[in-house]
Amino acid sequence: MPTDLYPVTRLAEVREATERSGLGALLLTPGPDLRYVTGYDAMPLERLTCLAVPASGEPFLMVPRLELPAAEHSPAARLGIEFVPWDETDDPYAQVAARLGSVASVGLADRMWAMQSLRFRDAMPGAEQSLAGSVLRELRMRKSPAEAAALAEAGAAIDSVHNQVAGFLKPGRTEREVGKDIAEAIIAAGHERVDFVIVGSGPNGASPHHELSDRVIQAGEPVVVDIGGTMPTGYCSDSTRVYSLGEPPAEFAAYYAVLKRAQEAACAHVRPGVTCESVDAAAREVIEEAGFGDRFIHRTGHGIGLETHEEPYIVSGNTELIEPGFAFSVEPGIYLPGQHGARIEDIVICGETAGQLLNNTTRELVII
Repeated sequence: MPTDLYPVTRLAEVREATERSGLGALLLTPGPDLRYVTGYDAMPLERLTCLAVPASGEPFLMVPRLELPAAEHSPAARLGIEFVPWDETDDPYAQVAARLGSVASVGLADRMWAMQSLRFRDAMPGAEQSLAGSVLRELRMRKSPAEAAALAEAGAAIDSVHNQVAGFLKPGRTEREVGKDIAEAIIAAGHERVDFVIVGSGPNGASPHHELSDRVIQAGEPVVVDIGGTMPTGYCSDSTRVYSLGEPPAEFAAYYAVLKRAQEAACAHVRPGVTCESVDAAAREVIEEAGFGDRFIHRTGHGIGLETHEEPYIVSGNTELIEPGFAFSVEPGIYLPGQHGARIEDIVICGETAGQLLNNTTRELVII
């Protein structure tokens, strides 16, 4: 794993951010928050693994003894923190509480299991609980050059899969059969894990999060293909393209052209200093002017990094200013229930003056 992707300096940055927030400590269990801070992709178990980052005092990693070898061989070993193994008859929650001492508040990993948060509440009844995301969001949203490179690698990998999709789509095949081929291609392209495969044919294309089905794909139908996975670095890919098995219905072709203009307008709008909601508006205005405003039923985008969906969210009401390093999807859609639908999605990272597209396959409707 590249050392600049999970730098040893990050723990100090998190500790300083914890102190500025007024929290007594962060408690990070397996998931994206822990991996972001340490590089350790710990297995989520009922046995507690927890990085404690006190605002004052030394961080430590509480780890089940049987997981100690994995922790010691992870990037977390470079941090110079104490690993505290616990045995099957120990109470690790009480041990964390004892080591932290009296703290008025703790920030819990956003993805911490409810079971664990309640155990921490019992172990530290005087500590107010909040989300660690309130501390980590400012750091995680601003991608470093190494993170940007990891996202670009993920983007290129998923592009290589889209370049194969036309060969998988044939009349008479089911969505599930096509989806299986795509999933195998995602792994072959270098991903460690397939996160999702959406193959929405005909009327199923009008459901943005359609699940694979046994529906047989017909000639003349448009097909929405939204795919993504996680790379060995931990960073994610996500891209949507639309295909048509022969010439599509005239109505579909007309609104696909509108959608393409909307997606291009939103991507072109990305630069430092504009608001997240203005990127959403740039896409939405084009679609509304064409009379399809009520057919665009979701936000324009979501942040991406160690999670497919993370902050910032590109949606009306989010007045946060975009900064260099922010990475997010731009994916407007138009959906006609019972008929068909379309979505075009690219990952964009904000540079010093403009947005940079991390997906580079054609955005034209691919007619097979």
